[in-house]
Amino acid sequence: MDIVRSLGEISLGSRLKRVSDTLMKQTQELYTDQNIDFDPYLFPAFYNIVKREQTTNNELIDALKTSQPAVTQTIKKLEQRGLIHLQLDPEDKRKKTISPTPTGTKLFQRLSPIWEILDRTVKEFTQLQSDSLLAHIDHFEQALRSETLMQTVKERIQKELTIEIKTHEPSLSQAFYDLNIEWLETYFYVEDFDREVLSKPQQYILDPGGHIFYALQNGKVLGTVALKRIEDNLFELTKMAVSPEARGKGVGQKLMQHCISFAKEQNWKALLLYSNRILENAIHIYRKYGFEEIPVESDSPYERSNIKMYLPLN
Repeated sequence: MDIVRSLGEISLGSRLKRVSDTLMKQTQELYTDQNIDFDPYLFPAFYNIVKREQTTNNELIDALKTSQPAVTQTIKKLEQRGLIHLQLDPEDKRKKTISPTPTGTKLFQRLSPIWEILDRTVKEFTQLQSDSLLAHIDHFEQALRSETLMQTVKERIQKELTIEIKTHEPSLSQAFYDLNIEWLETYFYVEDFDREVLSKPQQYILDPGGHIFYALQNGKVLGTVALKRIEDNLFELTKMAVSPEARGKGVGQKLMQHCISFAKEQNWKALLLYSNRILENAIHIYRKYGFEEIPVESDSPYERSNIKMYLPLN
């Protein structure tokens, strides 16, 4: 027998606390399942800080409608996790401004689509025609106890957020062209030869023995990369591009991992690539996966490149 439930409205506070505790516990388990280190109790403050970009203790207290000690404790936890940065207000040394760190912003970007799915799913599970608040609580608590709500969330995350790697097919040729042209226009410039190669991937990459891969999420192409044949068992990793909205979300790394795994499966001896030193983040990732810098030949095929890297595979 559920004593708390049987007490009706007089136990409303206890019912809400029980629902809250269960929801927080299951949300924490969801984060863990997604390999995300985040405390759901920190969500309101963290969300507010990132959205405001810069705020203060008093503004947070007013926004969250909670006590000063509670906000102070939350800020301390967020700072310890490296998610926010505190600094003295230049106009009033008695105040401290709070802003997200790059780590905090990156985590926020990763969590945002999960929060959107959570929000949408909770709304669906709380749509009940009733004049009684307790009826809504009964309905929602049953969804939590049976774990149907979180199971639905996980299924949607799997369907909507999982990045799938696909090999080239003609229907993806336009995405290969568009993503690479956008990348060149953003960081460098587009030459006539670029348009020629990118508009004819079959002729310039696939027919000579190369491969093209795509990263898709919920059917949308987020990124692409090519492996161009140089000679038997030696391929160039090239034409890697990620859509602007997907940058910083690990899409490039997933493509990189796939290319390396694929190359090893083919028993290739090595991969090489050409890049430019202004692309610091990309070069950092290349080094992370074992690529080592080697001299750039005088007749390099790319005018834009000033660094060449090599990854032995066996």
